Amino acid sequence: MILVTGATGTVGREVVRRLPADLAVRIMARTPGRVTGAAGTAQVVPGDFSDRSSLERALSGVSTVLLVTMPYGDDDARFLRTAFSAGVRRVVKLSAAAVADSRAEDLIARMQRRNEDLLRGSGMEWTLLRPRSFMSNALAWARSVRSDDVVRALYGMSANSCVDPRDVAEVAVRTLTEEGHAGRVYTLTGPEPITAVEQTAQLAEALGRPLRFEELGPDGARTALGSYYPPTVVEALLESAERQRDGAKRDVDTAVPTLLGRPAGTFRGWAKDHRGAFTTD
Repeated sequence: MILVTGATGTVGREVVRRLPADLAVRIMARTPGRVTGAAGTAQVVPGDFSDRSSLERALSGVSTVLLVTMPYGDDDARFLRTAFSAGVRRVVKLSAAAVADSRAEDLIARMQRRNEDLLRGSGMEWTLLRPRSFMSNALAWARSVRSDDVVRALYGMSANSCVDPRDVAEVAVRTLTEEGHAGRVYTLTGPEPITAVEQTAQLAEALGRPLRFEELGPDGARTALGSYYPPTVVEALLESAERQRDGAKRDVDTAVPTLLGRPAGTFRGWAKDHRGAFTTD
């Protein structure tokens, strides 16, 4: 049986939509009613990383896990101990591309490295998925695009080889359902580095109306991010943006096309498929 965690998140919800209905699948969620798109044969169970008894119930009879956690806190340590005790054989973990960058010393990168090390030392087979930033991060611009036809972002000319989360989900499904991925690390990127200014132009093309880009300074970005994240995470994200400005996120990896047998999805394609989020209709 395959257990999927993080099933209401950006990647997890795409994974549950793609897992074949003839597989034994269990989905763990804090709020099971928020899980959508799963096959009718899938079990949806309540579970919380901080509640060992709920983890034990969710992991009973499970052989393979997709592990998606917040990159800070002790969720990985608690989950991996319980999974090993339950007899889980393989864990596919969603991590981050920044782990491999020696210049990345922000809180999130450090915690992801720690969590990867915990998995490697867990006694279970492991596969690491390290995506670059998600194209869907552009959804943070939806409100200002709808109201003012404007995209506001930090360092608009810095490039990022961001990845379509649907590609990450397809890779996750392959690593969960196929053999041959144990001990492998996959860095998942889009097909090209792209700047926020270029994304704005492609989003405008998808919407069929002009948009303008406004550069945020660090203080403005700190204020905007502070609406969603605690201060320690905000500072980590600002440090990450500095590395992007220095070119740390430009590199394109071949893992997505190699594993999926097709080119990685483009931001232009993502924007076209999600233009409804940016309209007032």
